[in-house]
Amino acid sequence: MADILYVYKTSIYANLTNKCPCRCTFCIRNNTDSVGSADTLWHKHDPSMEDIKKAVDDFDFTGYKELVFCGYGEPTSALDNMLETAKYVREKHPDIKLRLNTNGLSDRINNKPTAELISKYIDSVSISLNTCSSEKYDEVCRPVFDHAYESMLKFAEDAKKYFEHTQFSIVDTIPEEDIKACQKIADDRGIYLKIRKYSD
Repeated sequence: MADILYVYKTSIYANLTNKCPCRCTFCIRNNTDSVGSADTLWHKHDPSMEDIKKAVDDFDFTGYKELVFCGYGEPTSALDNMLETAKYVREKHPDIKLRLNTNGLSDRINNKPTAELISKYIDSVSISLNTCSSEKYDEVCRPVFDHAYESMLKFAEDAKKYFEHTQFSIVDTIPEEDIKACQKIADDRGIYLKIRKYSD
């Protein structure tokens, strides 16, 4: 059975699904079966809410300040379970902050606007901007949707209205001029850009 909750650095992570509409060339799951304290993050099938609640009940939250929805899949591919999990964790551990790490394609996955809904349960969101144009995004992230980059940017603009904190993220392996272009995309929208080292 795959780990549902695991620790990476100083946060708890929730691995609710392996489904994802992208096949990013740089995705860590291409290289290893686990991250942090997890033995494996590959589910044989997506965990049920019963499985998830048991994992939360059995996990020692002592000393942790944040739970992040991020595993070997796009968390919003299991939107209902993600929201139910957030609600359950908040009831049991009201002081913990909740963050979503996402590819920003939730609206396309779920066929409806989702930023406002998610923000009712989750405090902050980090959206994988990844690169600076639709063409490069399609090349690197290989999404199943047409116009995925534009959909991701629209989700980010919605998220900024509703979440306590919204940020874009990119990895520092892209060319310097692309990093500068990403910074402009973020600045134009008033959204913070986090530039992650490849190992982070």
